[in-house]
Amino acid sequence: MANDLDCDLAIIGGGLAGGLIALAFAALRPEVRLLLVEQAEKPGGNHIWSFFDGDVATADRWLVEPLIAHRWPQGHGVRFPDHDRQLDTPYNSATSVHLAVALERRLGDRLLTGAQVEALAPSHVTLADGRTIRARAVIDARGAGDLSALRCGWQKFVGHALRCAAPHGIDRPVIMDATVEQLDGYRFVYLLPWDDRTIFVEDTYYSDTLDLDVPAIEARIAAYAQAKGWRTEIVHREQGVLPVVHGGDFDRYWPKEDSVARAGVRAGLFQPMTGYSLPDAVRFARWLADQPLDGLPAVTRAYARAHWRRGGYYRLLGKMLFGAARPDRRWRIFARFYRLRPALIQRFYAGDSTLADRIRILCGRPPVPIRDAMRTIWNPPA
Repeated sequence: MANDLDCDLAIIGGGLAGGLIALAFAALRPEVRLLLVEQAEKPGGNHIWSFFDGDVATADRWLVEPLIAHRWPQGHGVRFPDHDRQLDTPYNSATSVHLAVALERRLGDRLLTGAQVEALAPSHVTLADGRTIRARAVIDARGAGDLSALRCGWQKFVGHALRCAAPHGIDRPVIMDATVEQLDGYRFVYLLPWDDRTIFVEDTYYSDTLDLDVPAIEARIAAYAQAKGWRTEIVHREQGVLPVVHGGDFDRYWPKEDSVARAGVRAGLFQPMTGYSLPDAVRFARWLADQPLDGLPAVTRAYARAHWRRGGYYRLLGKMLFGAARPDRRWRIFARFYRLRPALIQRFYAGDSTLADRIRILCGRPPVPIRDAMRTIWNPPA
């Protein structure tokens, strides 16, 4: 067709992973003709991605800086039935709106939206409208792959940004308020004060099931706000379900015969215990920008497989959470974890726990039944 497209690198999927790759190449390898292909009319979706300062290397901070909508240099807190704690690590929130603006400004006509993909191959992409994109390399960043290949629990959530009639009184993020009633596994409320009258309230569950009862959770958010004395209106909504991986088969998730390069959650590049992907998305985008385009499927799969191997410890923790802890007692695991040293907590969220960290997390009396904990530990993760 006359309107077929040619490029050096076709990135399929304009979410966090694909968007960061596009921004990294645009900045570091402007000679590479890239095309970012997104099925929606705008890239980025409807997301808030939050991260601690230590999650992103100082040398890579420039890549994520344009995405940051809110920053809390004073740190953050947690609340549990048996203790509260304030931590000094600064916290940041990036938004899909900021990602979309950054991509539109930086890429211009190299951003193709409203484009449905019919088929992928290592050197071309077929769109539903009949056009073909010919490329030296194609990378698939379209979200999760075949999750049936993985053994998962789920972190699921509904979030509302609330505009309050009076100041809400929260001066820093509350990463986990687990003083709420424990339902559907480990439940906590996550608070992000955007300004003195606007606060993002997310009701979150570490659950055995992925079903999301949105009306019931929205009612709980409203009840939480009412209990705080906040008179509010909803100015933003989002919801999601993240896999918390505690086993599975990488070679089924990304079969060797699948010869298209992958990125993001589709490559398994996220912290298995939390489901969070931003730190890995930044690291991968920076790494990928240093790779030759030829042979991209093999090197990206090798990168993802090494990440899977490194995640074995976090999958073990996931097995303990979902296999050894009663659902209504799972909060005790997190409460115990948040008594540990701040630097250890920071490395855990970044997916960069040291050997000493791993031993410290598991040592001492576990906050789950001893027999169940031992059975879980001695049954090695897949």
